[in-house]
Amino acid sequence: MFVSSSPPPPPPSSLNIYLARHGQDQDNAASILNGHRNQPLTSIGIRQASTVAEKIRSAGLTFDAIYSSPLQRAHQTALIIASEGQCLGSECRNSKSACDSESAVQVMDQLIERDFGIMTGVPAKEIRSRCSRPGELLLTDTISYFLKPEGAETFPDLIERANGVIEDIRQQHEGRDESVLLVTHGDFGKMLYAAYYELKWDDVLKQFHFGNSEVLLLSKDSTSDNAHVFEIKQYNH
Repeated sequence: MFVSSSPPPPPPSSLNIYLARHGQDQDNAASILNGHRNQPLTSIGIRQASTVAEKIRSAGLTFDAIYSSPLQRAHQTALIIASEGQCLGSECRNSKSACDSESAVQVMDQLIERDFGIMTGVPAKEIRSRCSRPGELLLTDTISYFLKPEGAETFPDLIERANGVIEDIRQQHEGRDESVLLVTHGDFGKMLYAAYYELKWDDVLKQFHFGNSEVLLLSKDSTSDNAHVFEIKQYNH
């Protein structure tokens, strides 16, 4: 007697989320805390973005979608990466002429940098003097992180926003073996990393530096202690 069996379930899909921080902007160069300030890339920042775009191309990485923060330092960086032809989204598959960098990059407002509150526009050298009371700072080897100045998003706030971004990306790319690139910022990029791997935000702040035009990978096939895909040794806030 023949008994039919149901087909085996399909293998689980693998979504790889790459995080890139923008290149150096004018505030980075002047050691000014930028937050939501909207300054363009410097010539160094443009070169950094071009270098990481070339590294992505040389490594054979392609993206089914590229998302960017609305701030121009991140959007410029995303456009430079997209100009290398690294996006394979649906708008690029049907017509090569349609695959220009502008159409390949989708702005996602939730990728914006942390709101720095009253620290916005402040020289970075003044962080310790302005946040001198107990519990106001977290110090690492490279960065002094202010934790709760007036009007600023806290790191727990960023974790909540990061969880929302990750859920949105998963829903949009659910059930497919795809790679996406999120071009974002230093503080928020690290909280995306913390949220994805369910790590404590303060541990991640101390774990590694996320510099201009560096790239991180969020993937079930990549461990939380293996952060960087591409790294550049520089320490802008």
